[in-house]
Amino acid sequence: MLRRFTTTSILAREEKVGKMATIAQAIRMALHVGETKLGVTDIFGEDVGPPLGGVFTATQGLTKTWNSPLDERGIIGAAMGIALAGDRCVAEIQFCDYIYNTIDLLKLAGNACWASNGDWNLPMTVMTPVGSGIRGAIYHSHSFDATATHIPGWKIVMPSNALDAYGLLIACMKDPNPTMYLKPKALLRVKGEDLIPGEPENEKELRDRIDAPLGDRTQWKPKWPEGLTDFTIELGKGKIVKPGKQVTVVSYGRTLPIAKQVAQELEAQEGISAEVIDLRTLWPYDWAMISESIKKTRRAVFINEDTEVSNFGEHLLRRAVEEHFYDLVARPRLLAGAFLPGVGLADPLEAASVPQADSIRDLIREVAKEAA
Repeated sequence: MLRRFTTTSILAREEKVGKMATIAQAIRMALHVGETKLGVTDIFGEDVGPPLGGVFTATQGLTKTWNSPLDERGIIGAAMGIALAGDRCVAEIQFCDYIYNTIDLLKLAGNACWASNGDWNLPMTVMTPVGSGIRGAIYHSHSFDATATHIPGWKIVMPSNALDAYGLLIACMKDPNPTMYLKPKALLRVKGEDLIPGEPENEKELRDRIDAPLGDRTQWKPKWPEGLTDFTIELGKGKIVKPGKQVTVVSYGRTLPIAKQVAQELEAQEGISAEVIDLRTLWPYDWAMISESIKKTRRAVFINEDTEVSNFGEHLLRRAVEEHFYDLVARPRLLAGAFLPGVGLADPLEAASVPQADSIRDLIREVAKEAA
C-alpha cells in the first residue's frame, strides 16, 4: 500500500520555518541585478514580460523583459543570436517538458566556444522550471537534468534554496558561455532561511516592494531593495548541508530539502549519521567534496527525481565505484524517478513516480546498516 507522504507535506512545513525571500523572489531580485549591473540586455520567453511576469512570477517588474511567441526553438535561436551579437541574455522555456525539441540548438550553443578555439562566446542563460510537486501531470512534471548533463559545453545549476538561487543565477549571468538554470517547481514558493545580501529583513516589506498586486498592474512598479549586490556562488562548488559519519547522501533540487530533513530525523531517532551534500552545480560538479565525504563515510547514496535509466546519478555512482571501490563497505545506491513516460496527476501516482521522504528514509537506513 502506497504511503501518502509527499513532497507537498514536507515542504509545507519548511515554508513555515523560513522567513526570508522565496526562490521565485530571489530569482526576480537576481535578474534585476543582472539587467542593472551585469549588462543583461534581454530577458524573454513565453509570458515572461508584462502583464504576467512569468508563470511563477519570477520575472515581474523587470525592465528588460519581453514576451516571445509560443516557440521554443525560436526562443533558443533568438538567445543564440543575441549572444553571438555580443549581448548578454536570459531566455526562459516555460516548462522543461517543452525544451526537448531544441536539443540540436542546445548542442550547437554548447559547441560554439570549443569549436572556435575560444573565439566565439555565447553569454546566454537558459532557465526552465523542472520536476514534479505541483500536480503538473504528464505535460508539466518532467525533469531535464539527465538530458542537460548529456550536452557538453553547458554549465548547469539547480538550486534548492533562495540564497543559492540568487547566487547561482548571478554566476550564470556573469559567465561568458552558455549556462542552464534549472528551477525546481516544487520549491519556488518555499521561503529561505538565509538572508540574501541587500534583502529587507522584514518579509512583508519585501512582498510590498517587489510582488505585483492582483488585478490591474498597469500602474504598478517595483521598489527594488537598494542594497542588492552581485553576490555570487561559484559554479562547480557543492555544499555540505548536514555533516555526518556513516553514509554520504548526494542530492540537489526538490529532493535535497527532503533528504536533509530525513537525515536529521534518522540521526535524532535512530542514531544513523548521514552527511548530506547539496550538489548545486551539476556541471562542473564538486567531485572533490563528494570524494572526501565517501572516503570518510565509506557509503554513498545518490538521489534525484529524473528517470532512473541514463540518470545523472548513475554517472556519479559509476565514478564512486571506480575511484572508491576499496573504500566502500556497502553498495552505492541510486534513488531516482521511475522509468515512466510521465508523472501521474493524482497524489498517489505522483508520489509513486518520484522519490519521497519514505523511500529516501528506507534507502539511507538500508545502506547505513548494510554489512561490509
